[in-house]
Amino acid sequence: MDITINTSRDKHICVGILAHVDAGKTTLSEALLYTAGALRKLGRVDHKDAFLDNFSLERERGITIFSKQANFAWKNLEIALLDTPGHVDFSAEMERTLQVLDYCILVISGADGVQGHTATLWKLLKKYGVPTFLFVNKMDQPGADKATLLAELQSKLSSGCLEFGDDAEASEELFFEELSMCSEELVEEYLETGGLKDSSVAEAIVQRKLFPCYFGSALRLEGVEELLDGLCRYAKVREYPSEFGARVYKISRDKAGNRLTHLKVTGGVLRVKMAVTNENSATSPEECWEEKADAIRIYDGAGFQAVNSVSAGGVCAVTGLSRTFVGQGLGYEKKNAVPVLIPLLTYRLILPEGADVVKVLGQMRSLEEEAPELHVVWRESLREIHVQVMGEVQTEILRSLIRERFDLEVDFSDGKLLYKETIAAPVVGIGHFEPLRHYAEVHLLLEPGEPGSGLTFASVCSEDELDKNWQRLIFTHLEEKTHLGVLTGSPITDMKITLLTGRAHQKHTEGGDFRQATYRALRQGLMQAESILLEPVFSFSLEVPTEQLGRAMSDIQRMCGSFDPPVTEGNLSILTGSAPVATMRGYQREVNAFTRGLGRLSCILKGYEPCHNAEEIIRETGYDAERDLENPSSSVFCAHGAGFVVNWREVPDYAHLENSWSSAENAEKENSDEAGMAFRAVQAAAVGGNSQTGSGRNDYITQEEIEEIFQRTYGKSVQEYAPYRHHQQNTGSTAGGQEKPAEKDAVSEKNWNSGQASAKERYASDLREKYFLVDGYNIIFAWEDLRSLAEINIDSARDRLMDICCNYQGYDGATLILVFDAYKVKGNPGSVQKYHNIYVVYTREAETADQYIEKTVHKIGRKHHVTVATSDALEQMIIWGDGAVRLSAGGFREAVREAEQRMREEYKGDKKLSHKICIPESKK
Repeated sequence: MDITINTSRDKHICVGILAHVDAGKTTLSEALLYTAGALRKLGRVDHKDAFLDNFSLERERGITIFSKQANFAWKNLEIALLDTPGHVDFSAEMERTLQVLDYCILVISGADGVQGHTATLWKLLKKYGVPTFLFVNKMDQPGADKATLLAELQSKLSSGCLEFGDDAEASEELFFEELSMCSEELVEEYLETGGLKDSSVAEAIVQRKLFPCYFGSALRLEGVEELLDGLCRYAKVREYPSEFGARVYKISRDKAGNRLTHLKVTGGVLRVKMAVTNENSATSPEECWEEKADAIRIYDGAGFQAVNSVSAGGVCAVTGLSRTFVGQGLGYEKKNAVPVLIPLLTYRLILPEGADVVKVLGQMRSLEEEAPELHVVWRESLREIHVQVMGEVQTEILRSLIRERFDLEVDFSDGKLLYKETIAAPVVGIGHFEPLRHYAEVHLLLEPGEPGSGLTFASVCSEDELDKNWQRLIFTHLEEKTHLGVLTGSPITDMKITLLTGRAHQKHTEGGDFRQATYRALRQGLMQAESILLEPVFSFSLEVPTEQLGRAMSDIQRMCGSFDPPVTEGNLSILTGSAPVATMRGYQREVNAFTRGLGRLSCILKGYEPCHNAEEIIRETGYDAERDLENPSSSVFCAHGAGFVVNWREVPDYAHLENSWSSAENAEKENSDEAGMAFRAVQAAAVGGNSQTGSGRNDYITQEEIEEIFQRTYGKSVQEYAPYRHHQQNTGSTAGGQEKPAEKDAVSEKNWNSGQASAKERYASDLREKYFLVDGYNIIFAWEDLRSLAEINIDSARDRLMDICCNYQGYDGATLILVFDAYKVKGNPGSVQKYHNIYVVYTREAETADQYIEKTVHKIGRKHHVTVATSDALEQMIIWGDGAVRLSAGGFREAVREAEQRMREEYKGDKKLSHKICIPESKK
């Protein structure tokens, strides 16, 4: 007979149980199952017979290590219960269940109140948006006061924590009045009707504005039935789409070694032998797969029931899916969940003598699938396996798991904190990979990100420069591995990585080429950057007797921590602040000692901050980034049919693509160079007048770079005053062609000296840097031939003008800047591109070429010779006022023709060119 699991009752929900360790979470799970009639005998953790703690390690240690599923019904409510670990070292196992929960029961110890890990759980529940019921357990113990605990919940968690149950609901009017204060909708309903509907209260719970609190003792079954009644009364059933979808929350293996994918069906129906795919959540076509669900199991503790189908809202385990991972979306689900909790410690796995390290690596990878808090790292150069875990207790569990499953006795080295790295300022990384018959080049902009932001990716690369498929592949390679920093080889974080540009070869580029180019670009950028070592930091709350406050404050300062002004509550003083994990680990033992057990320390991971002893850690690590062969920073170029390696320092000199982005540090170094400042003014006008693009980076080409480009193309430039000296040598005269008077007549000598000085001034003036700015579209529509071409294809007209300007610059010698209005895409921040021997500026969005030229002339017009080719009469008045000369479109046309004629004559040998072209005054 076919068995199908569906919502046969009125309601079907998935509920998880979370708690700080030893709050009585597993005991409550047992009580819920026993009260609902799912268990005949009430198990206990201390008796090692709890229904859900069915692994030998769990019963031996008395803690929950793996999340488990149990199923039961209460009245018209069918519940899939997920019991999760409470120990902080296994909190990642807990976190992954949050993404599939409809509701959560957060267990609070009545004896301890809100503890450190409870605050972490509360933040996670808020992040995942899980509606929450609270059960305050152990109320039978001495000192557990309901009013005090409720006030603590309201102050430390939420003001929406209100008491529910028979006692609280005895006075309906007072109960409704308290509930109505949680949301505007409840206030309005209460004022209009004098009461509240169950559906309205349920909606407030779903919106996380109201958190029902029940008090009792799970061990004595007190308050358990009230909690079940509350779930039945106020839980709402989610509406699911008809299209199939599912979310994976766990990977495990059964005793026979079959791989199990634990998931919640979030839409439609999952049937045996149905094709399941990740097409919508895959980040690239290469990651897409389709496999069949061979079998479907509904687990209940250690046992399971095989079924043929599961409807939306159901939780099950599936065999036959080999490529799933925790957090993955299947079917219509479009996103994969990213965990918040991360490992803090790293250990080296010590293998017994004679063990096959490669075989063990494969076994550890299978464990990594099942335990998301375990990260396995293979150090190829050292042939070592390293594991990253949440805490020391997890290594003990790992040791037992490896012994039990693989019959292998392993050990672990002393644990080290897991550091991370970021950068202090933006930098561009270039990667090139071109061995014979391969080709790829990638330019990446690395920018510091907000603390805790991780790695984010963006692209400003046009699809005209690099096809979308290649761009997508670059992002896949950026996301597919953990990239290491260059200080200690720690993972990088808190950076924005932007694809600036890239190039592929139509014939020789393969997918693997961009992997190499991307890795090398990122690494090359890191090698240039100013890197910062980050360490994990705790946010702490320390309660000590007031007389011990001075000792506590001294300890925090000694641990390189910081704290807010202390708060006194009765005989206790409370310190809150942050301190490095490296210094605060194990401090609880000290607190217990000097307060005689009266002090309490609660720590939660705040995030990563700059390391307090970075130099010491870097020195102890001894990492050499240039010797890390697995993460090369060099690039591979090709010449004469063979590839050769170029050191990361020299890669920009060999790169095939121009890099128009320059760092702020270089800008500061060149601010003293007047010519450099002038050209930066040109660049600044292109991107908004302040040398800053929308992304906050300096975007200019320095004068030194311009001179270097010209020297490569045309040889070294003429030295200062060379024409003056050349004139003297060839004419035998002094400046201006005047011979020095033979007779030392006083007046003649004075006149000669005056003429000599005037000539020098004229030559010096002529040798100032010359700039020639061209209003591109103004010229195109003023010249008949270009206007006709523009009517057919504006791009062709623009290209034609660019070629004309290149020829003219080669003759005239001035720095020629061709300016076009923003024409590309909305949001264009402006750009400067090198085109042969000229510079082409595309102004930012909504900025005209006139505005750009006016800004540029205003900044450099009185320092340099500046000529502007335009027919805009208004612009003529403005640039004259700033010291520039205007050349009309007709005058520019005549100058171009004259230059072309002179070059033809020189080429034919009819006439040698002995001076630069002189623009007629009538044309200016």
